[in-house]
Amino acid sequence: QVQLVESGGGLVQAGDSLRLSCAASGRTFSTYTMGWFRQAPGKEREFVVSISWSAGRTLYADSVKGRFTISRDNAKNTVYLQMNSLKPEDTAVYYCAAGPHGYATSLSVDYNYWGQGTQVTVSS
Repeated sequence: QVQLVESGGGLVQAGDSLRLSCAASGRTFSTYTMGWFRQAPGKEREFVVSISWSAGRTLYADSVKGRFTISRDNAKNTVYLQMNSLKPEDTAVYYCAAGPHGYATSLSVDYNYWGQGTQVTVSS
């Protein structure tokens, strides 16, 4: 069993930065794929970024490439999402997710644990 708790969301202006954190419980965190998804009002949840268990492989959605960076600290059971040059279209609830396969993946079906989400609002 893995429990995920996100933090770091907030209200910022366009061009600002935020860092989201996702703290995980469970001794198997270091073997899990970790990912971030987001859901904007009235839209379906979409993939943002994923990182493999060793942090050796990452996968980004085209919309965030070059602006967002995922990292993980397996000793702290934490994954981070550094978000720079934020845009109003980045406004969404951001969800941390964990999956057992170990490799980076954009498919939500590959994740079996989800956090409660943290709101990110970017004003223009």
